[in-house]
Amino acid sequence: MSSSRPIAIYYEQPRWFLPLFAELDRRGTPYVKLNATEHAYAIEDRPEQKYSLVVNRMSPSAWNREHGDCIFYTLGFLDHLERRGVRIINGLTAFRNELSKAAQLSLLDELALPYPKARVIHRASQAVAATEGLRWPVVVKPNIGGSGAGVKRFDTREALAAAADAGELAFGLDSTALVQEFIPARGGHIVRVEVLNGKFLYAIKVHVTGETFDLCPADICRTPDGATLDASLAACPIEAPKAGLRVEGYEPPPEVIADVERIMVASGIELGGIEYITDDRDGQRLYYDINALSNFVSDGLHLVGFDPFVKLADWLEAEAARVEGGKL
Repeated sequence: MSSSRPIAIYYEQPRWFLPLFAELDRRGTPYVKLNATEHAYAIEDRPEQKYSLVVNRMSPSAWNREHGDCIFYTLGFLDHLERRGVRIINGLTAFRNELSKAAQLSLLDELALPYPKARVIHRASQAVAATEGLRWPVVVKPNIGGSGAGVKRFDTREALAAAADAGELAFGLDSTALVQEFIPARGGHIVRVEVLNGKFLYAIKVHVTGETFDLCPADICRTPDGATLDASLAACPIEAPKAGLRVEGYEPPPEVIADVERIMVASGIELGGIEYITDDRDGQRLYYDINALSNFVSDGLHLVGFDPFVKLADWLEAEAARVEGGKL
């Protein structure tokens, strides 16, 4: 790749992107790292003169790492970039959609796609009344989430009422939460479908226990037969295997791929993942999570037959070359 301006990778959790950095280093691709926790900019900056494109890798789960300030800072930075005409992968619209689980469900409803029934609340005192018309169990989840953070399951009205009274419900950074039906997973798994350039890239089944809601694919380190994936890969940290979670490659039906690509176009997300679950009670497929941040699965070559970071680097180089050539 020949480019006079480097690609900028804007991120908050560096460990997740070490494989991408390594691939770009291997190719000699010009790029710069923009660490959100240290980043600042001047209004008179001209980022369009500095970068061929900016890749937004900010995570909504940053608040779990005491970096919640970066989330709202990023909204302003993306707005600044867009006003300057910078090519952004997963720009302001994509990031805003990722930040609101309520907005994601509204988008799915607009697209006439199935999703778990939910209510949106902003005070703990509303939680019990919000369960009216929902099937039990229910979960309460922060509107700004990430990696299952703050999600709690309740099997009875009494348990939910007690948690609400005790101040044990997590509302997150925007003081908003969802009360949502808990969906028992048919086959004991959910499916995550990844897209690159808005198009299907691969899918995985994540086998769940029902006891955890942290399904970050980069941190799941075992296959269904119990084999440990390559722990030397930074995206599969040896210190964070998720107990009871197993993962395998999967080819989703064509209608799922079509649905996922529609969702991503509507969300403004070019690089990300959609998660869905099949309700064991009635066989209904339900889409429930729209992600603009894809860490990619650990040891992709073993699980899905190729290294997704190689394909990502190919695409970033091609996009940067298009910008440099004035074709955008």
